[in-house]
Amino acid sequence: MQRIEEERAKLTLKKPFQFKYDVANLRGDLFGGITAGIVALPLALAFGVQSGMGAIAGLYGAIALGFFAAIFGGTRQQISGPTGPMTVVSSLVVMTAIQNTGSLASASGTIITIFLLSGFFLLLYGCFKLGTYIRYIPYPVVSGFMTGIGVIIIILQIFPLMGQKSPKKILSVFGELPQALNNINWEAVLVATTTIAIIYIFPRITKSIPSTLVALLTVSGISNWVGLNVPLIGDIPDGFPELRLNEVSFEGMKLGLLIKLALTLSLLGAIDSLLTSVVADNITKTKHNSNQELIGQGIGNMAAAAIGGLPGAGATMRTLVNINSGGLTRLSGVVHALVLLIILMGAGVYASQIPLAVLAGILITVGIGIIDYKGMRHVKAVPRADAIVMFLVLALTVFVDLIQAVAAGLIMSSILFMKQMSDQVGEEVKIAPLRAYGNELPWEDEDIPPSIIDKIYVEHLDGPLFFGFAPAFQEMAKTLPDIRVIIFRMEEVPHIDQTGLYALEEVVRELEMRNIAVVMTGLQDQPLRMLRRINIVPGLVPEQYLFPSFAVCADWLKEELTDASHEDMHSFFDELDNVRRQQKLIPKYRL
Repeated sequence: MQRIEEERAKLTLKKPFQFKYDVANLRGDLFGGITAGIVALPLALAFGVQSGMGAIAGLYGAIALGFFAAIFGGTRQQISGPTGPMTVVSSLVVMTAIQNTGSLASASGTIITIFLLSGFFLLLYGCFKLGTYIRYIPYPVVSGFMTGIGVIIIILQIFPLMGQKSPKKILSVFGELPQALNNINWEAVLVATTTIAIIYIFPRITKSIPSTLVALLTVSGISNWVGLNVPLIGDIPDGFPELRLNEVSFEGMKLGLLIKLALTLSLLGAIDSLLTSVVADNITKTKHNSNQELIGQGIGNMAAAAIGGLPGAGATMRTLVNINSGGLTRLSGVVHALVLLIILMGAGVYASQIPLAVLAGILITVGIGIIDYKGMRHVKAVPRADAIVMFLVLALTVFVDLIQAVAAGLIMSSILFMKQMSDQVGEEVKIAPLRAYGNELPWEDEDIPPSIIDKIYVEHLDGPLFFGFAPAFQEMAKTLPDIRVIIFRMEEVPHIDQTGLYALEEVVRELEMRNIAVVMTGLQDQPLRMLRRINIVPGLVPEQYLFPSFAVCADWLKEELTDASHEDMHSFFDELDNVRRQQKLIPKYRL
């Protein structure tokens, strides 16, 4: 145990991508990779069947992606291969391609093209360092999406559980369910439910052997020995996979739809992989390289597509199995892929006898595992807006479209964030007579004549002035009482965007129409640069009324407003007009 911790410490200090290997962890990597490969076998077969491309496509994808993502990726312990979410999108790709071309055989070139293109997009994400931005996707969007994927997987296995071929669309499943119940195959139901029971019960006996593999071998063996009348996987090719790049084709599908499907796959693959990377980091106390991980996933998915394999991503469950079994370096992922390749070379004849109901049972447990129970459990405790976003994304994922679900969730989350920030800015904007700040601002020792102290107001702005700030700011300006000078404290404003600039311009104009002079203190570089670019300074606020600090502004006010030559506030505004004339500025409003 101490040796493993030392090895993890070394890995944390090393660069995230290298080929140099330390043989100290050879045994752990071999055992972790073998165990992960055994766990991956039934899942790869099941995902291949669900995709509509056949069990062999899932196995090809697990081999190619698992091998190349391990070598070129940015998470040393990660095991990659077809996953539940990626398979749901892959099945959509297959279904769409078949609808446009007429059959799986004629659609294979288009399918391979989409898979290849999605891998290329992943590669680009990594090269352009977009991996660091995935973390900004709001949790409610991820939660609703992943839960929706889990629900889709479960629903699409209802028919195979009953020994029948499943419709490809969710609504069709519900529409055809009454007829399916009349033709139910009870032997298939028994096979599927037994598979599910073993998967959940066997870990209570021992966790040293993957329960999924036990369920696959046990139930399949008994089914064939007894001779149950259930549908089987059928013929699975064995031997080394062949390159199929010669089949790449753009025919039969509009380019826009093709790119949309490839983007959907790539974005989901990026999210799925990096979430798994974060899980691996938390367990091993190492740090993954998100951009390098996307490059590895891109190369791996392109390699999988080149041999007709299913696309995939970093697989959380298989990664955890690898780590818990001792795998800590890239070698474990390579071993996992080689184990699957060895099985492919000689076990095809046996895999063909696996009942589809067994795979349905396995996939149902996968779908149940994907659902975000933590997010669902806390739905009453989290802000209502977050809960609404989560359920919206969940519903759209299941019944409409995956990419539209994520897009709608991001848009709604952004709008709600703007609203929350706008409300917060409205609450934090403090505006009151100078006298009210006597105990907290550095003006308390200044000798301000009582005759004018109630005519000076201070507005304390805190944080960036962005589009969500404008409504509260503009509303505040309309409600000001009878004053003569307003001081904008800008020390805590690091940034102003276009909407914030125009809101500030409108407020200044409105204040000057009411003969309220505007002065500013503590302008930072970016806000000052923006104010000058659109001529708020000096067009509306002359340079003389910009002060580096409150203290300087206070001294100026004391001098200007108590000077003997200024008998009242009108002299102050006459002086402002003089400044404008000297700068050859024509004031829009008479001050």
